[in-house]
Amino acid sequence: MLIGLGLGPGDPELLTLKAVRLLRDADSVFVPGRIAADLVAPYRKAEVLDFPMTEDRAVIASAMQANAERIGPFAMESTVVLGILGDPSFFSTFGRLRTVLKDAYPGIVVRTEPGVSSITAFASAAGVEVAGNLLVSTGRGPHNRLLLKVRHPKEAADGLRQEGFSRFVLVERMYLEGMRVISGDALPEDSDYMSILFAER
Repeated sequence: MLIGLGLGPGDPELLTLKAVRLLRDADSVFVPGRIAADLVAPYRKAEVLDFPMTEDRAVIASAMQANAERIGPFAMESTVVLGILGDPSFFSTFGRLRTVLKDAYPGIVVRTEPGVSSITAFASAAGVEVAGNLLVSTGRGPHNRLLLKVRHPKEAADGLRQEGFSRFVLVERMYLEGMRVISGDALPEDSDYMSILFAER
């Protein structure tokens, strides 16, 4: 069995009680990077896998195949946890890995356990209340919009102003070392990969 486990946005105190239990009970634990490894370290030693942060589909596909081949044999015989930052069902690489695993190892039972997602944690970190209709994507939306993984926030905000948005808050590296909350006209040209931009009409 493979469990895609949400580890929350980066604050160790935002791990759920279930996450702690599953980490302790699992036969093997894998994580996609050092931040996740540090989160699970008090409970289990985890093997760090390579999940490259890139838009190159060939690189992503190759990494997913390699990770599936590493996890698959363990998950066929025992309980494996893959700890993912945030929630494994929201804008996560877990979905891609799950598809590759199902093709290569169709007998594996796969399930997810939620974590505090960046979508819900963002409002507290930014000090904003998300109200009305909400679309979380890089596409078009209604009254509020959250853009995830924003690398060029000033450019994104300039584009959103053309659609009638007027208030912006950027949270960079939410609940991680070096977290910044930036609002108004002070948005930077570039930001960390782990950034969320909130826009309001």
